[in-house]
Amino acid sequence: MSLHIYDTATRQLREFQPLQEGRVGLYICGLTTQGSPHIGHVRFAVAFDILRRWLTIGHAYDVTLVRNVTDIDDKILDKARANDAQWFAWSYEHERQTSDALDLLGVGRPTYEPRATGHVTDMVELMETLIEKGHAYAAPDDSGDVYFDVRSWPAYGELTHQNIDDMEDAADADPRGKRDPRDFALWKGRKSDEPESASWPTPFGRGRPGWHLECSAMARRWLGETFDIHGGGIDLRFPHHENELAQSRAAGMDFARYWMHNGWVTLGGEKMSKSLGNTLAVTEITKTVRPLVLRYYLGAVHYRSTIEYHEGSLDEAAAAVSRIEGFLDRALGCAPTAFDAGLPQAFSAAMDDDLNVSGALAVVFDTVREGNIALDEHESAKARELALQVVAMTDVLGVNPYAPEWASDGGDRSGHALGSLVDALIEQRAAARAAKDFAAADRVRDQLAAAGVVVEDTADGARWSLAEATTEQT
Repeated sequence: MSLHIYDTATRQLREFQPLQEGRVGLYICGLTTQGSPHIGHVRFAVAFDILRRWLTIGHAYDVTLVRNVTDIDDKILDKARANDAQWFAWSYEHERQTSDALDLLGVGRPTYEPRATGHVTDMVELMETLIEKGHAYAAPDDSGDVYFDVRSWPAYGELTHQNIDDMEDAADADPRGKRDPRDFALWKGRKSDEPESASWPTPFGRGRPGWHLECSAMARRWLGETFDIHGGGIDLRFPHHENELAQSRAAGMDFARYWMHNGWVTLGGEKMSKSLGNTLAVTEITKTVRPLVLRYYLGAVHYRSTIEYHEGSLDEAAAAVSRIEGFLDRALGCAPTAFDAGLPQAFSAAMDDDLNVSGALAVVFDTVREGNIALDEHESAKARELALQVVAMTDVLGVNPYAPEWASDGGDRSGHALGSLVDALIEQRAAARAAKDFAAADRVRDQLAAAGVVVEDTADGARWSLAEATTEQT
Protein backbone atom coordinates (compact mmCIF):
# COMPACT_ATOMS: atom_id res chain seq x y z
CA MET A 1 0.00 0.00 0.00
CA SER A 2 1.29 3.47 -0.83
CA LEU A 3 1.24 6.35 1.62
CA HIS A 4 -1.96 8.38 1.70
CA ILE A 5 -2.25 11.65 3.62
CA TYR A 6 -5.17 13.94 4.30
CA ASP A 7 -4.65 17.15 2.35
CA THR A 8 -6.28 20.06 4.16
CA ALA A 9 -6.51 22.10 0.95
CA THR A 10 -8.55 19.53 -0.97
CA ARG A 11 -10.17 17.99 2.13
CA GLN A 12 -9.35 14.59 0.71
CA LEU A 13 -7.16 11.61 1.48
CA ARG A 14 -4.59 11.74 -1.31
CA GLU A 15 -1.93 9.32 -2.41
CA PHE A 16 1.44 10.90 -1.70
CA GLN A 17 3.56 11.37 -4.81
CA PRO A 18 6.75 13.35 -4.17
CA LEU A 19 7.80 16.08 -6.54
CA GLN A 20 11.17 14.39 -7.01
CA GLU A 21 11.52 10.63 -6.86
CA GLY A 22 13.11 9.46 -3.63
CA ARG A 23 13.15 12.92 -2.04
CA VAL A 24 10.69 14.90 0.08
CA GLY A 25 10.71 18.61 0.92
CA LEU A 26 8.82 19.31 4.16
CA TYR A 27 8.25 22.75 5.70
CA ILE A 28 6.84 23.12 9.20
CA CYS A 29 5.90 26.38 10.89
CA GLY A 30 7.93 26.46 14.10
CA LEU A 31 7.31 28.37 17.29
CA THR A 32 7.34 32.09 17.92
CA THR A 33 9.98 32.53 20.61
CA GLN A 34 7.95 34.65 23.00
CA GLY A 35 7.93 32.30 25.99
CA SER A 36 8.70 28.87 27.40
CA PRO A 37 7.24 25.92 25.44
CA HIS A 38 4.32 23.95 26.86
CA ILE A 39 2.94 20.63 25.70
CA GLY A 40 0.35 22.36 23.53
CA HIS A 41 3.17 24.08 21.65
CA VAL A 42 5.29 21.00 21.01
CA ARG A 43 2.55 18.61 19.93
CA PHE A 44 3.11 19.70 16.31
CA ALA A 45 6.80 18.82 16.49
CA VAL A 46 6.09 15.30 17.74
CA ALA A 47 3.41 14.76 15.08
CA PHE A 48 5.66 15.82 12.22
CA ASP A 49 8.64 13.97 13.68
CA ILE A 50 6.58 10.80 13.29
CA LEU A 51 5.79 11.78 9.69
CA ARG A 52 9.46 12.37 8.99
CA ARG A 53 10.41 9.02 10.55
CA TRP A 54 7.81 7.18 8.49
CA LEU A 55 8.88 8.86 5.27
CA THR A 56 12.50 7.95 6.07
CA ILE A 57 12.14 4.49 7.63
CA GLY A 58 8.95 3.26 6.01
CA HIS A 59 9.53 4.60 2.51
CA ALA A 60 13.28 5.30 2.33
CA TYR A 61 12.79 8.91 1.27
CA ASP A 62 15.57 11.44 1.68
CA VAL A 63 13.69 14.10 3.68
CA THR A 64 14.71 17.75 3.82
CA LEU A 65 12.89 19.19 6.82
CA VAL A 66 12.74 22.95 7.32
CA ARG A 67 11.34 24.22 10.63
CA ASN A 68 11.51 27.98 10.93
CA VAL A 69 11.94 30.19 13.98
CA THR A 70 9.83 33.34 14.19
CA ASP A 71 12.30 35.33 16.25
CA ILE A 72 10.68 38.74 15.94
CA ASP A 73 7.06 39.85 16.13
CA ASP A 74 4.71 42.02 18.21
CA LYS A 75 4.45 39.56 21.07
CA ILE A 76 8.21 39.16 21.41
CA LEU A 77 8.67 42.93 21.54
CA ASP A 78 5.86 43.28 24.07
CA LYS A 79 7.15 40.48 26.31
CA ALA A 80 10.71 41.77 26.20
CA ARG A 81 9.55 45.29 27.08
CA ALA A 82 7.43 44.01 29.96
CA ASN A 83 10.41 42.10 31.33
CA ASP A 84 12.93 44.90 30.77
CA ALA A 85 14.94 42.75 28.36
CA GLN A 86 16.46 43.21 24.94
CA TRP A 87 14.08 41.70 22.41
CA PHE A 88 16.80 39.60 20.73
CA ALA A 89 18.05 38.25 24.08
CA TRP A 90 14.48 37.39 25.09
CA SER A 91 13.88 35.67 21.77
CA TYR A 92 17.11 33.72 21.81
CA GLU A 93 16.58 32.48 25.36
CA HIS A 94 13.21 31.02 24.44
CA GLU A 95 14.52 29.62 21.18
CA ARG A 96 17.06 27.69 23.25
CA GLN A 97 14.35 26.53 25.66
CA THR A 98 12.30 25.28 22.73
CA SER A 99 15.24 23.40 21.21
CA ASP A 100 16.02 21.83 24.59
CA ALA A 101 12.38 20.77 25.05
CA LEU A 102 12.26 19.14 21.62
CA ASP A 103 15.57 17.38 22.25
CA LEU A 104 14.14 16.15 25.55
CA LEU A 105 11.16 14.66 23.69
CA GLY A 106 13.31 12.89 21.12
CA VAL A 107 12.26 15.14 18.23
CA GLY A 108 14.92 15.05 15.53
CA ARG A 109 16.67 18.26 14.60
CA PRO A 110 15.50 19.76 11.30
CA THR A 111 17.70 19.79 8.24
CA TYR A 112 17.55 23.58 8.33
CA GLU A 113 16.16 25.86 11.05
CA PRO A 114 16.14 29.38 9.57
CA ARG A 115 15.35 32.48 11.62
CA ALA A 116 13.10 35.18 10.24
CA THR A 117 15.66 37.89 11.03
CA GLY A 118 18.19 36.15 8.79
CA HIS A 119 16.00 36.34 5.69
CA VAL A 120 15.05 40.01 5.37
CA THR A 121 16.69 40.24 1.94
CA ASP A 122 14.55 37.33 0.72
CA MET A 123 11.44 39.02 2.08
CA VAL A 124 12.19 42.36 0.43
CA GLU A 125 12.70 40.57 -2.90
CA LEU A 126 9.36 38.79 -2.51
CA MET A 127 7.58 42.06 -1.63
CA GLU A 128 9.04 43.80 -4.66
CA THR A 129 7.81 40.96 -6.89
CA LEU A 130 4.30 41.21 -5.44
CA ILE A 131 4.23 44.98 -5.92
CA GLU A 132 5.43 44.65 -9.51
CA LYS A 133 2.69 42.10 -10.20
CA GLY A 134 0.03 44.36 -8.71
CA HIS A 135 -0.70 42.20 -5.67
CA ALA A 136 0.85 44.40 -2.96
CA TYR A 137 1.26 48.09 -2.21
CA ALA A 138 3.10 50.40 0.14
CA ALA A 139 0.87 52.42 2.46
CA PRO A 140 0.40 55.94 1.07
CA ASP A 141 1.14 57.60 4.42
CA ASP A 142 4.90 56.86 4.36
CA SER A 143 4.51 54.68 7.45
CA GLY A 144 6.71 51.97 5.94
CA ASP A 145 3.85 49.46 5.97
CA VAL A 146 3.38 47.18 2.95
CA TYR A 147 0.15 45.25 2.43
CA PHE A 148 -1.01 42.33 0.33
CA ASP A 149 -4.05 43.28 -1.73
CA VAL A 150 -6.43 40.36 -1.14
CA ARG A 151 -8.91 41.59 -3.77
CA SER A 152 -6.19 41.34 -6.41
CA TRP A 153 -5.94 37.58 -5.96
CA PRO A 154 -9.22 35.86 -6.96
CA ALA A 155 -8.19 32.55 -5.36
CA TYR A 156 -7.80 34.10 -1.89
CA GLY A 157 -9.54 31.77 0.56
CA GLU A 158 -8.81 28.58 -1.39
CA LEU A 159 -6.99 26.80 1.45
CA THR A 160 -9.76 27.21 4.02
CA HIS A 161 -12.60 27.34 1.47
CA GLN A 162 -13.84 30.74 2.59
CA ASN A 163 -15.49 33.56 0.69
CA ILE A 164 -13.52 36.76 1.07
CA ASP A 165 -16.62 38.76 1.98
CA ASP A 166 -17.22 36.45 4.95
CA MET A 167 -13.73 36.90 6.38
CA GLU A 168 -12.87 39.07 9.37
CA ASP A 169 -10.65 42.10 9.02
CA ALA A 170 -6.92 41.44 9.23
CA ALA A 171 -5.77 42.33 12.74
CA ASP A 172 -2.01 42.11 12.19
CA ALA A 173 -1.39 45.77 11.41
CA ASP A 174 -2.77 49.27 11.86
CA PRO A 175 -5.69 49.70 9.40
CA ARG A 176 -4.44 53.09 8.20
CA GLY A 177 -3.52 53.08 4.55
CA LYS A 178 -5.29 49.80 3.72
CA ARG A 179 -7.36 49.50 0.58
CA ASP A 180 -9.42 46.74 2.16
CA PRO A 181 -9.62 45.94 5.89
CA ARG A 182 -8.81 42.32 5.06
CA ASP A 183 -5.48 43.23 3.47
CA PHE A 184 -2.69 41.81 5.59
CA ALA A 185 0.74 43.19 6.42
CA LEU A 186 3.76 42.00 4.49
CA TRP A 187 5.98 44.55 6.21
CA LYS A 188 5.41 46.67 9.33
CA GLY A 189 6.92 50.14 9.48
CA ARG A 190 8.89 50.93 12.63
CA LYS A 191 6.93 52.65 15.40
CA SER A 192 8.48 55.38 17.52
CA ASP A 193 8.30 53.31 20.71
CA GLU A 194 10.05 50.29 19.17
CA PRO A 195 13.81 49.74 19.43
CA GLU A 196 15.90 50.70 16.43
CA SER A 197 17.46 47.24 16.47
CA ALA A 198 14.08 45.69 15.72
CA SER A 199 13.91 47.22 12.26
CA TRP A 200 15.69 46.91 8.93
CA PRO A 201 16.07 49.38 6.05
CA THR A 202 14.05 48.62 2.92
CA PRO A 203 12.98 50.60 -0.16
CA PHE A 204 9.68 51.16 1.68
CA GLY A 205 11.19 52.46 4.92
CA ARG A 206 12.58 50.93 8.10
CA GLY A 207 10.52 48.17 9.61
CA ARG A 208 10.23 44.48 10.29
CA PRO A 209 8.59 41.52 8.57
CA GLY A 210 4.99 40.53 8.82
CA TRP A 211 4.42 37.04 10.15
CA HIS A 212 3.05 35.55 6.95
CA LEU A 213 5.76 36.87 4.65
CA GLU A 214 8.48 35.18 6.70
CA CYS A 215 7.46 31.62 5.91
CA SER A 216 6.94 32.15 2.19
CA ALA A 217 10.42 33.65 1.91
CA MET A 218 12.13 30.99 4.02
CA ALA A 219 10.36 28.08 2.34
CA ARG A 220 11.40 29.46 -1.04
CA ARG A 221 15.00 29.92 0.06
CA TRP A 222 15.46 26.40 1.49
CA LEU A 223 13.04 24.25 -0.52
CA GLY A 224 12.47 26.14 -3.74
CA GLU A 225 9.34 27.61 -5.30
CA THR A 226 7.56 24.24 -5.23
CA PHE A 227 7.90 21.62 -2.51
CA ASP A 228 6.00 18.63 -1.22
CA ILE A 229 4.40 19.18 2.19
CA HIS A 230 3.62 22.18 4.37
CA GLY A 231 2.64 21.38 7.95
CA GLY A 232 1.61 23.07 11.16
CA GLY A 233 -1.04 23.33 13.84
CA ILE A 234 -4.71 23.49 12.87
CA ASP A 235 -4.91 27.02 14.27
CA LEU A 236 -2.48 28.19 11.58
CA ARG A 237 -4.76 27.38 8.65
CA PHE A 238 -6.26 30.85 8.82
CA PRO A 239 -5.01 33.43 8.51
CA HIS A 240 -1.36 32.34 8.48
CA HIS A 241 -1.33 29.51 5.96
CA GLU A 242 -4.08 31.05 3.85
CA ASN A 243 -1.99 34.20 3.55
CA GLU A 244 1.21 32.26 2.87
CA LEU A 245 -0.47 30.41 0.03
CA ALA A 246 -1.98 33.55 -1.49
CA GLN A 247 1.19 35.65 -1.47
CA SER A 248 3.32 32.76 -2.72
CA ARG A 249 1.00 31.87 -5.59
CA ALA A 250 0.54 35.53 -6.46
CA ALA A 251 4.33 35.87 -6.69
CA GLY A 252 4.41 33.02 -9.22
CA MET A 253 5.32 30.09 -6.98
CA ASP A 254 3.43 26.79 -6.96
CA PHE A 255 4.37 26.48 -3.27
CA ALA A 256 3.19 23.44 -1.24
CA ARG A 257 1.59 20.47 -3.00
CA TYR A 258 0.09 18.97 0.20
CA TRP A 259 -1.05 20.67 3.41
CA MET A 260 -1.15 18.82 6.74
CA HIS A 261 -2.41 20.17 10.06
CA ASN A 262 -2.30 18.63 13.53
CA GLY A 263 -4.95 19.01 16.22
CA TRP A 264 -4.73 20.88 19.52
CA VAL A 265 -3.93 19.79 23.03
CA THR A 266 -6.88 20.94 25.13
CA LEU A 267 -7.50 21.29 28.84
CA GLY A 268 -11.07 21.41 30.04
CA GLY A 269 -12.21 21.53 26.42
CA GLU A 270 -10.20 24.67 25.64
CA LYS A 271 -7.10 25.06 23.50
CA MET A 272 -4.00 25.07 25.67
CA SER A 273 -2.55 28.57 25.42
CA LYS A 274 -0.78 31.15 27.51
CA SER A 275 -3.74 33.52 27.29
CA LEU A 276 -5.92 30.98 29.12
CA GLY A 277 -3.35 30.47 31.82
CA ASN A 278 -3.67 26.69 31.48
CA THR A 279 -0.22 25.87 30.24
CA LEU A 280 1.85 22.86 31.20
CA ALA A 281 5.52 23.56 30.56
CA VAL A 282 7.57 20.69 29.19
CA THR A 283 10.33 21.33 31.72
CA GLU A 284 7.87 21.20 34.62
CA ILE A 285 6.12 18.01 33.52
CA THR A 286 9.39 16.18 32.95
CA LYS A 287 10.47 16.83 36.52
CA THR A 288 8.06 14.09 37.56
CA VAL A 289 7.35 12.24 34.30
CA ARG A 290 9.92 10.55 32.09
CA PRO A 291 10.37 12.36 28.76
CA LEU A 292 9.75 9.07 26.96
CA VAL A 293 6.33 8.86 28.61
CA LEU A 294 5.47 12.44 27.63
CA ARG A 295 6.62 11.75 24.07
CA TYR A 296 4.43 8.63 23.96
CA TYR A 297 1.45 10.62 25.28
CA LEU A 298 1.76 13.38 22.67
CA GLY A 299 2.21 10.96 19.77
CA ALA A 300 -0.17 8.15 20.67
CA VAL A 301 -3.27 9.49 18.94
CA HIS A 302 -3.90 10.43 15.33
CA TYR A 303 -2.18 13.70 14.50
CA ARG A 304 -5.44 15.34 13.36
CA SER A 305 -7.25 14.43 16.58
CA THR A 306 -7.52 16.65 19.63
CA ILE A 307 -5.70 15.50 22.75
CA GLU A 308 -7.68 16.31 25.89
CA TYR A 309 -5.29 16.53 28.80
CA HIS A 310 -6.70 15.35 32.10
CA GLU A 311 -5.47 14.03 35.41
CA GLY A 312 -4.29 10.50 34.82
CA SER A 313 -3.42 11.00 31.13
CA LEU A 314 0.26 10.53 31.75
CA ASP A 315 -0.37 7.57 34.06
CA GLU A 316 -1.99 5.76 31.16
CA ALA A 317 0.98 6.60 28.94
CA ALA A 318 3.43 5.44 31.62
CA ALA A 319 1.63 2.11 31.91
CA ALA A 320 1.80 1.62 28.15
CA VAL A 321 5.52 2.42 28.02
CA SER A 322 6.18 0.11 30.98
CA ARG A 323 4.37 -2.72 29.21
CA ILE A 324 6.58 -2.32 26.13
CA GLU A 325 9.77 -2.06 28.19
CA GLY A 326 8.88 -5.02 30.36
CA PHE A 327 8.43 -7.30 27.38
CA LEU A 328 11.63 -6.11 25.69
CA ASP A 329 13.63 -6.63 28.87
CA ARG A 330 12.24 -10.14 29.26
CA ALA A 331 12.81 -11.08 25.63
CA LEU A 332 16.10 -9.34 24.88
CA GLY A 333 17.70 -8.79 28.27
CA CYS A 334 19.70 -5.84 26.99
CA ALA A 335 19.63 -3.34 24.17
CA PRO A 336 20.29 -5.03 20.81
CA THR A 337 23.37 -3.65 19.10
CA ALA A 338 21.64 -4.17 15.76
CA PHE A 339 18.30 -5.36 14.52
CA ASP A 340 17.02 -6.22 11.07
CA ALA A 341 13.45 -7.19 11.88
CA GLY A 342 10.93 -6.16 9.29
CA LEU A 343 7.85 -4.13 10.13
CA PRO A 344 4.60 -6.12 10.34
CA GLN A 345 2.37 -5.55 7.34
CA ALA A 346 -0.51 -4.40 9.54
CA PHE A 347 1.71 -1.76 11.14
CA SER A 348 2.82 -0.42 7.76
CA ALA A 349 -0.75 -0.39 6.49
CA ALA A 350 -1.84 1.68 9.49
CA MET A 351 0.98 4.19 9.03
CA ASP A 352 0.30 4.48 5.30
CA ASP A 353 -3.31 5.33 6.16
CA ASP A 354 -2.66 9.00 6.98
CA LEU A 355 -0.30 8.08 9.85
CA ASN A 356 -2.87 6.10 11.81
CA VAL A 357 -0.73 5.87 14.94
CA SER A 358 -3.55 4.43 17.02
CA GLY A 359 -3.85 1.51 14.61
CA ALA A 360 -0.07 1.13 14.51
CA LEU A 361 0.12 0.99 18.32
CA ALA A 362 -2.57 -1.68 18.32
CA VAL A 363 -0.17 -3.78 16.25
CA VAL A 364 2.65 -3.02 18.68
CA PHE A 365 0.66 -4.26 21.66
CA ASP A 366 -0.66 -7.29 19.80
CA THR A 367 2.98 -8.17 19.15
CA VAL A 368 3.88 -7.58 22.79
CA ARG A 369 1.05 -9.87 23.87
CA GLU A 370 2.13 -12.59 21.44
CA GLY A 371 5.72 -12.22 22.58
CA ASN A 372 4.86 -12.60 26.25
CA ILE A 373 2.92 -15.76 25.46
CA ALA A 374 5.94 -17.08 23.58
CA LEU A 375 8.13 -16.40 26.62
CA ASP A 376 5.70 -18.14 28.93
CA GLU A 377 5.83 -21.14 26.61
CA HIS A 378 9.67 -21.03 26.55
CA GLU A 379 9.78 -20.15 22.85
CA SER A 380 12.69 -17.74 23.25
CA ALA A 381 13.65 -17.56 19.57
CA LYS A 382 10.12 -16.57 18.59
CA ALA A 383 9.96 -14.08 21.46
CA ARG A 384 13.21 -12.47 20.35
CA GLU A 385 11.97 -12.12 16.78
CA LEU A 386 8.77 -10.48 18.02
CA ALA A 387 10.74 -8.22 20.37
CA LEU A 388 12.87 -6.98 17.50
CA GLN A 389 9.71 -6.18 15.58
CA VAL A 390 8.53 -4.13 18.57
CA VAL A 391 11.86 -2.30 18.61
CA ALA A 392 11.49 -1.53 14.88
CA MET A 393 7.90 -0.32 15.24
CA THR A 394 8.57 1.86 18.26
CA ASP A 395 11.58 3.31 16.47
CA VAL A 396 9.24 4.60 13.76
CA LEU A 397 7.04 6.21 16.41
CA GLY A 398 9.97 7.68 18.30
CA VAL A 399 9.34 5.67 21.47
CA ASN A 400 11.89 2.90 21.12
CA PRO A 401 13.06 2.41 24.74
CA TYR A 402 16.52 1.40 23.53
CA ALA A 403 17.07 4.55 21.43
CA PRO A 404 20.01 6.70 22.61
CA GLU A 405 17.81 9.72 23.32
CA TRP A 406 16.15 7.91 26.22
CA ALA A 407 19.34 6.67 27.87
CA SER A 408 19.33 9.42 30.50
CA ASP A 409 15.71 9.05 31.58
CA GLY A 410 15.68 5.34 32.29
CA GLY A 411 14.43 4.24 28.91
CA ASP A 412 17.66 2.44 28.01
CA ARG A 413 18.02 0.97 31.47
CA SER A 414 20.24 -1.92 30.50
CA GLY A 415 22.44 -0.10 28.01
CA HIS A 416 25.26 -1.39 25.89
CA ALA A 417 27.86 -1.24 28.66
CA LEU A 418 25.66 -3.04 31.16
CA GLY A 419 24.75 -5.64 28.56
CA SER A 420 28.37 -6.38 27.80
CA LEU A 421 29.27 -6.75 31.48
CA VAL A 422 26.29 -8.95 32.30
CA ASP A 423 26.88 -11.15 29.24
CA ALA A 424 30.51 -11.63 30.28
CA LEU A 425 29.48 -12.67 33.79
CA ILE A 426 26.88 -15.05 32.44
CA GLU A 427 29.53 -16.64 30.24
CA GLN A 428 31.73 -17.05 33.35
CA ARG A 429 28.81 -18.68 35.15
CA ALA A 430 28.15 -21.01 32.22
CA ALA A 431 31.83 -22.02 32.17
CA ALA A 432 31.77 -22.69 35.93
CA ARG A 433 28.64 -24.83 35.57
CA ALA A 434 30.21 -26.77 32.73
CA ALA A 435 33.23 -27.42 34.96
CA LYS A 436 30.81 -28.48 37.72
CA ASP A 437 32.13 -25.65 39.92
CA PHE A 438 28.67 -24.86 41.21
CA ALA A 439 29.94 -22.72 44.07
CA ALA A 440 31.60 -20.34 41.59
CA ALA A 441 28.47 -20.33 39.42
CA ASP A 442 26.32 -19.45 42.42
CA ARG A 443 28.68 -16.62 43.37
CA VAL A 444 28.27 -15.08 39.90
CA ARG A 445 24.52 -15.41 40.13
CA ASP A 446 24.54 -13.77 43.58
CA GLN A 447 26.69 -10.92 42.26
CA LEU A 448 24.23 -10.30 39.45
CA ALA A 449 21.27 -10.47 41.82
CA ALA A 450 22.92 -7.93 44.10
CA ALA A 451 23.26 -5.62 41.11
CA GLY A 452 19.57 -5.98 40.31
CA VAL A 453 19.97 -8.48 37.47
CA VAL A 454 17.73 -11.55 37.45
CA VAL A 455 19.05 -14.64 35.64
CA GLU A 456 16.58 -17.24 34.37
CA ASP A 457 17.84 -20.62 33.16
CA THR A 458 15.88 -21.88 30.16
CA ALA A 459 16.18 -24.75 27.72
CA ASP A 460 17.80 -22.28 25.32
CA GLY A 461 20.34 -21.04 27.84
CA ALA A 462 20.44 -18.31 30.48
CA ARG A 463 18.33 -15.21 29.94
CA TRP A 464 18.60 -12.07 32.06
CA SER A 465 16.52 -9.03 32.86
CA LEU A 466 16.53 -6.16 35.33
CA ALA A 467 14.77 -6.84 38.60
CA GLU A 468 12.62 -3.73 38.41
CA ALA A 469 11.31 -4.57 34.96
CA THR A 470 10.62 -8.16 36.01
CA THR A 471 8.66 -6.87 39.00
CA GLU A 472 6.53 -4.72 36.70
CA GLN A 473 5.44 -7.83 34.86
CA THR A 474 4.26 -9.76 37.91
